[in-house]
Amino acid sequence: MRPEDVIIAPVVTEKSNDQINFGKYTFKVNKNATKVDIARAVEKLFEVKVLKVNTMTVKGKEKRVGRSIGKTSDWKKAIVTIDTNPEDLSYIAKGGKVTKVNKKFKDSIDEFAGV
Repeated sequence: MRPEDVIIAPVVTEKSNDQINFGKYTFKVNKNATKVDIARAVEKLFEVKVLKVNTMTVKGKEKRVGRSIGKTSDWKKAIVTIDTNPEDLSYIAKGGKVTKVNKKFKDSIDEFAGV
């Protein structure tokens, strides 16, 4: 599954905006996406380091228009926790030499709030 197919839209509510300060971002995602798919998609699209993914299925509401009663569709919501203090990774290579990984991660998602 492509990353563009996994993340459908950001969920912008008062509660989700309060959680941004703690590095938690809320997205509407594909119903068939797993936590691993969601983490890879967020890392690739926004160039951040994902620490944790929580998912939940939101049940559709019953709506009424006149005499007709219908139901909105169910959808899946993901709360993604990112690393707000990314550091360079280092490991010991062959011969005991310390090697650093130069991959740069952002500490926030600028596109989320329309900044």
